[in-house]
Amino acid sequence: MQQAISIQHMGFHYAENSGVVFKNFNLNIAQGDRFGLFGPNGAGKTTLMNLMTGVLEHKEGSIKLLGHEINIDKSEVNKLFGFVPQHHSFYQELTPAENLAFFGAWSDLNRQQIKERTEELLEVMGLTHVHNKPVAKFSGGMKNRINLAIGVIHKPKILFLDEPTTGVDVQTRHAIIDYLKKLNAEGTTLVYTSHQLSEAESLCNQIALIDSGEIIAQNSLQNLLIEHKQQGLEGLFLNLTGRNYRDH
Repeated sequence: MQQAISIQHMGFHYAENSGVVFKNFNLNIAQGDRFGLFGPNGAGKTTLMNLMTGVLEHKEGSIKLLGHEINIDKSEVNKLFGFVPQHHSFYQELTPAENLAFFGAWSDLNRQQIKERTEELLEVMGLTHVHNKPVAKFSGGMKNRINLAIGVIHKPKILFLDEPTTGVDVQTRHAIIDYLKKLNAEGTTLVYTSHQLSEAESLCNQIALIDSGEIIAQNSLQNLLIEHKQQGLEGLFLNLTGRNYRDH
């Protein structure tokens, strides 16, 4: 089976030589995986997510999405993936329908496709009744659902999710996770990072723990729990990354 994501001998560092550094970094994510990427603050999770989506450009090695090198086939690669960033990435003064129309056009959808996907996604996200209200007036959970809808409007084959449920209530969190599982069942590969470790246990079938730009463990969650004699992801996380403060 072709890899959804293949990173080979990748190297990256920030110009100011501060922050996480990746050297000879390798990672393969199979098509159809629900892949969780975890690590302490400053471990490199968001940097790696930005490298895989082309927000940052790697200096050495290769990053391929479904066989396409992201530094070479940018226009083709951009059609393959969706990205749901931690911070909301839409226009607050626009309505949900207007935001979806804008980002749908940006993804090369035609008017009919935009109309059909907008109606479908607003229904799925429970936002049909507010489709003409400015997003600025929405709750945090509603904004997260718009953020997710934008990321999937073009039916990407790979979906990157950086803290997709931060600041939402329990009902919204469950609804988002259920929708992500449905997308995955329909063939979308998920690459997910979050501090919600109990949520991650229910979503991810494969995980990698990274620290200081290096993978320190990678396998199915069940295999890692058995190997390290832990009962859950939180215990595994603390066992492998330590209990010292890391938010400085």
